[in-house]
Amino acid sequence: MIEIATRILTLTKRTLAAAPAIALLTLGACEFEAKTLRQSCDAGNAADCNELGVKVQTGDHVLRDATRAAGLFESACDGGVAEGCFRLGLVHKDSLDVPGAVYHVVDLFEQACDGGEMRGCTSLGRMYLDTLGVTRDPIHAAGLFEQACDGGDAPSCSDLGILYAAGDGVTQDFTRAAGLYEQACEAEEMEGCRRLGELYAAGDGVARDMNRAVGLYEQACEGNEMASCFRLGDLHATGEGVTQDFERAAELYRQSCDRRYAEGCHNLGVLYLNGTGVSRQPSRAASLFSRACNLGFEEDCESEGESE
Repeated sequence: MIEIATRILTLTKRTLAAAPAIALLTLGACEFEAKTLRQSCDAGNAADCNELGVKVQTGDHVLRDATRAAGLFESACDGGVAEGCFRLGLVHKDSLDVPGAVYHVVDLFEQACDGGEMRGCTSLGRMYLDTLGVTRDPIHAAGLFEQACDGGDAPSCSDLGILYAAGDGVTQDFTRAAGLYEQACEAEEMEGCRRLGELYAAGDGVARDMNRAVGLYEQACEGNEMASCFRLGDLHATGEGVTQDFERAAELYRQSCDRRYAEGCHNLGVLYLNGTGVSRQPSRAASLFSRACNLGFEEDCESEGESE
């Protein structure tokens, strides 16, 4: 027994001793990869320009440099790489206040979309919905979302489902919306899971099923979709579809608040104000209401104004 333990200890020491060397080899391999990509890009390989641009943008074993990344994405786009056009569009989207920038962004997303980069179609569709420098056109947006969804971009399936649920640019159809949300959810797009849960909770387009709604909210919450954690908190607070549990509701509201979901902060504040599921702490409640206001929950801003 002692001999076996000694052998294990020896092997452990050897492994620990080798760890720095393994780390250096890994780092060296990553740096070599970046160097190889740079040489290939300089030689005119547009796909490698795009790949290097991603590394430079994220600081993946190279110096992080947003300006240089944009230049690499431009080279990739000029070389016919659709993803490069998409990524360059995202870069320029942050400066839409610059005159003429919006037309450049639209053009880049169109190039990406036409080149088969479905995220470009989705981003362009969202611009036509959010009126980011272009006239709102939900019909065109719906067409772009459908193209992207058919092409495998899960977020666009959820976006298209929202249009069908609202009857915005398409004929209202909750059944179609449910199918699209389910398609998105199955592809691990958590917003789709949450929105499908909302349809099951309301009985819109599907038979009302609170157990199914709870399961979808839990799935999405575990996937860090904070609106789902909030919805689940509401169910635990009311006892709808689950056993009423204010302590669990407080946990879920806190989780969503910590991730900057304003209504979660507000509802957690209400629990602290009333001492429900948590100890009564009016000062803590006031702090949470203030945070909710800062995150965009206007009702708490009005309350702050009245108290001054």
